[in-house]
Amino acid sequence: MSQQQALKVNSSSEPYADLPEICVRLLEAKAQKGLSFEAIGKALGHDEVWVAALFYGQAKATPEELSKLADVLGVPSSSLHAEIGEHWFPRRGLGPVPPQDPLIYRLFEGVLVYGTPIKALIHEKFGDGIMSMIDCKVTVERKENPKGDRVLLTFDGKFLPYLRW
Repeated sequence: MSQQQALKVNSSSEPYADLPEICVRLLEAKAQKGLSFEAIGKALGHDEVWVAALFYGQAKATPEELSKLADVLGVPSSSLHAEIGEHWFPRRGLGPVPPQDPLIYRLFEGVLVYGTPIKALIHEKFGDGIMSMIDCKVTVERKENPKGDRVLLTFDGKFLPYLRW
């Protein structure tokens, strides 16, 4: 691909339609540079899942992180600070319910099918409470298997007991 030809994201299609325009530009810059979320995460000192969340408008970067991101992607730092800087707050929980994307739907289905059993096991092992999605690290790994590679998702969330008063 020539340097003159810019990669474009169809911003009218899912999941991009509801994203801030700056997020679409970040995804285009990522594609133009040929970078993975993992590579960008290493440059920023963050995990790839956090970086992907930032690109999809679901995480908030500090001013320092935005400046580093601008350097990594070769985009104007002033644009990032103006559009997703200190004044901006993420919109978490992107998309319709039930999800239309097959992969996201399967994750949703997993919670529908296994949510109550997982809840029961958390209560048995920890007591009455919840697993934080605020104090949570999510990892995605590939696990080789002779019958077909497996996706290993880990949600490493802090247990928060309900208060009694």
